[in-house]
Amino acid sequence: MTASTTLRDVIGLPQELPRLGESALIMIDFQNTYRTGVMRLDRAEEAVAAGARLLAAARAAGAPVVHIVNDGGEGGPYDIRAEIGSISDEVAPIEGEKVVVKQFPNAFHATDLEETLKDLGVGGDLVLAGFMTHMCVLFTAQGAFNLGYRPTVVAEATATRPLEAPDGGVLPSEALQAASLTTVRDLFGTVARTVDELVATATATATVG
Repeated sequence: MTASTTLRDVIGLPQELPRLGESALIMIDFQNTYRTGVMRLDRAEEAVAAGARLLAAARAAGAPVVHIVNDGGEGGPYDIRAEIGSISDEVAPIEGEKVVVKQFPNAFHATDLEETLKDLGVGGDLVLAGFMTHMCVLFTAQGAFNLGYRPTVVAEATATRPLEAPDGGVLPSEALQAASLTTVRDLFGTVARTVDELVATATATATVG
């Protein structure tokens, strides 16, 4: 089977990964709820560890960092007033890093994320990581694209869960993950497979320069 030409290629959009130090890092819903209980994701622990490495690299590169949290209300799995809805310690914000609260999958919808990015002087490349790949990561990438940003998703720092398919079967998390990232890569943005791949882009560019 031969892969179709991506929409990005058809309309001439770039496929190159951005430099982390010239991007803003958007950490999406790295909340404890995805590590345990009803919302636990496959490979969540690996994704949190990758997210921590990505966050450290962004801070070292001087990139602006914005954290996103989903507020589902008191008593639920997304209760940001409780431990279950809190950002995991490994990727918690530090002083000066903005936290944007959302209630929809697209982190730009009905939030001040766009205004925050403008205040930070960000107008181009965004690096996205977090949960869930098929939901808030995908739709935030779409939202960023619609607003004229250039999003890149770091695959290693995302995760999702198996879901029932329309035919009644179970779609494995690996398949849903791949489909979601393929959707991003078809039009909305680029995909870095690992943190190291993204960081290496800056190193390679600096060497060439």
